[in-house]
Amino acid sequence: MNMQVKHLCFSEIIVLSPLKHNDNRGCFYENFHSYNFKMETGISFNIFQENISFSKKDVLRGLHFQKDKFAQTKLISVIRGKILDVIVDVRPNSKSFGKWISYILDDIQNESIFVPAGFAHGFLALDNNTQISYKVDKPYKKDSECSIIWNDDYLNIDWSCKKPILSKKDRKSLTFKENYRLNNF
Repeated sequence: MNMQVKHLCFSEIIVLSPLKHNDNRGCFYENFHSYNFKMETGISFNIFQENISFSKKDVLRGLHFQKDKFAQTKLISVIRGKILDVIVDVRPNSKSFGKWISYILDDIQNESIFVPAGFAHGFLALDNNTQISYKVDKPYKKDSECSIIWNDDYLNIDWSCKKPILSKKDRKSLTFKENYRLNNF
C-alpha cells in the first residue's frame, strides 16, 4: 500500500496521503495509483486529462463544476505552495446538498483530494507561486460548465480572504440558487 485513505465529513470526498520515501537525495512518492485506489475505495477513476494551474497568493479559482454527462470527477494535488480547497455539494437529492467543506492542501504533506462528480470545486492560493495539478475523468465542455460566485450569501463560505484575485469569468458567476434554478444541477 502506497497511500492512506481518509474520508471527510462528506464521505464521498477522499483525502489520499502518500507513503513517502526519503533519503539523502530527497523524496519520492506515488501521487496516484489507480489499482491501489480502486482496491482501497472500490472506485474506478480513469484519468482523461491533467490540468495544471499557477497562482499568486490570494488568487481564488472557482467554484466550478460541469453538469449532465460531462460532470467531472477530479483529483486535486498541490505541487508547490498551499491552498484552501473548497468543495460544495450540488446534488439535489443529497443530505448535504448546498453544504460545503474545506481542506488545506500543501506541498509538505503532499496529500491529494478526490472530488466526485456532483460537487463544485474551488480553491484559494495561500502562497505565492502555488502550482496545482488536477486530474479529471471527462473532457471540458463549455456548454456544460457552471460556476458559483465565491462569496455567495446562501453558502457563506469562510475563505479567510476579503479581496481575492478573481478572473473576469469568476466575477460573473451565478449564485448557488441561480445555478440551481437555471441549471437544475
